[in-house]
Amino acid sequence: MHRFTSLLLLLVLTAGATAAELPNIVILYADDMGYGDLGANNPDSKIPTPQLDRLAREGMRFTDAHSSSGICTPSRYALLTGRFHWRKFHGIVNSFDAPVLDPDELTIAELLKDKGYRTACIGKWHLGWNWDEIRNQEVKPEKDQRGRDIYSPAAFDWSKPISGGPLSHGFDYYFGDDVPNFPPYAWFENDRVITEPTEPLSITPMTAEGSWEARPGPMVKDWDFYQVVPRLTERTVEWIGQQKEEQGPFFLYVPFNSPHAPIVPTEEFRGKSKAGGFGDYVVQTDDSIGRILTALDENGFGENTLVIFTADNGAERYAYDRVRNFDHWSSAPLRGVKRDLYEGGHHVPMVVKWPGHVQPGTTSDALVSQVDVLASVAEIAGFELPQDAADDSYSLLNVWKENDASPRQSIVHNTMAGRFAIRDGDWVLIAAKSGAHSKVPAWFDKARGYIEDDLPGELYNLKLDIAQKHNLYADQPEKVKELTELMNQIQAEGQVRKKS
Repeated sequence: MHRFTSLLLLLVLTAGATAAELPNIVILYADDMGYGDLGANNPDSKIPTPQLDRLAREGMRFTDAHSSSGICTPSRYALLTGRFHWRKFHGIVNSFDAPVLDPDELTIAELLKDKGYRTACIGKWHLGWNWDEIRNQEVKPEKDQRGRDIYSPAAFDWSKPISGGPLSHGFDYYFGDDVPNFPPYAWFENDRVITEPTEPLSITPMTAEGSWEARPGPMVKDWDFYQVVPRLTERTVEWIGQQKEEQGPFFLYVPFNSPHAPIVPTEEFRGKSKAGGFGDYVVQTDDSIGRILTALDENGFGENTLVIFTADNGAERYAYDRVRNFDHWSSAPLRGVKRDLYEGGHHVPMVVKWPGHVQPGTTSDALVSQVDVLASVAEIAGFELPQDAADDSYSLLNVWKENDASPRQSIVHNTMAGRFAIRDGDWVLIAAKSGAHSKVPAWFDKARGYIEDDLPGELYNLKLDIAQKHNLYADQPEKVKELTELMNQIQAEGQVRKKS
């Protein structure tokens, strides 16, 4: 169907519709949760996820969904802008870095706000702020062992507002701690820090698994890492309770900080899984999601709310030890972990629920990317995307409502600069000697039957080899050439959104 014809049809369908008749939209975004951590995806999971499993029964579960990157900041950028992160940058926003979002980049929040939505972000932002607006330039930072700046509490005027955060990009309200393992360790509300950090990071709580990953910097006195997830959940439930149907629809973006390290499940969740501390932290995250879904129902929003659950990337490298210690593989049935070009780095859980529109209990094997969320909600809201926005976003509305095939054929994967892969149909080409970035234990490769070769790249047919064990790079030179040319074309064109 021609794009202009599609737009006319959309205008007819939404003619006379008021903002109040549009659905509420909620995005629940987990942090470092592997595809195989979700019980609905993995019958052998050692982690109970009853709330997410119920969400899957009530909606559509995707088996081939992808984040833009194998790390967090780029994936969050791509989700909110409908644009692959690698068109602009690759790495994360570090402590006190500037925003990666430009003032004129269209976000989901901005387009929905334009259509009358109230918008809120509660949780982990990790896209940067204009910290220089409140920095005391006379207080010079120290350096850590890697040459990164370490600031003292006196380096900032915490009473001043800061631009560049959620309120600068379409959100009416923000509450969170920005990045749970980066300073400042403090609560933010809207455009300022509301609990003043008065001392340097001085605590190293016992983590339930993995490494203590909090970077040095300003901290609120008696800051409690264990209480971050409970407070964010509590505030999300409070915000939902403050909304009124007569005010029109709302958009709520809930980027969790869990189960990212430091892995700090509260006491009531310890021992609730059979996969150690990380598993318990996933259980706590699942419980928080259940509390948010219950709040939607109890406040009368359940039947008119589109809920999207997904994660920013695969599980952290500690996942390898969980295989030996607990017989749980967070990436099952995939290969790789967070940061990797292998599927486990970016092939993530995704569930979409929309009563009356998405058939409950359905499973879709459509190839989809998180960059497609923007065009999908734009179509729902009747917002025509400008030609210079959402370069890579396809509308998935027919996939959600009719379980149709995906309009997307290809995805260019990337985490680190200079290392790319392309998915096209059933095929994946990794344009690097290895799809791994995190070091893979030798015992794991041996147990799983992975054999090291000396080829310049890797080629897999995922329909036949979802675990990426059989490298066909040397056997299929024509396919390698075809996919290399397609990858170069997509990278060069800049805009691949479907025009018809």
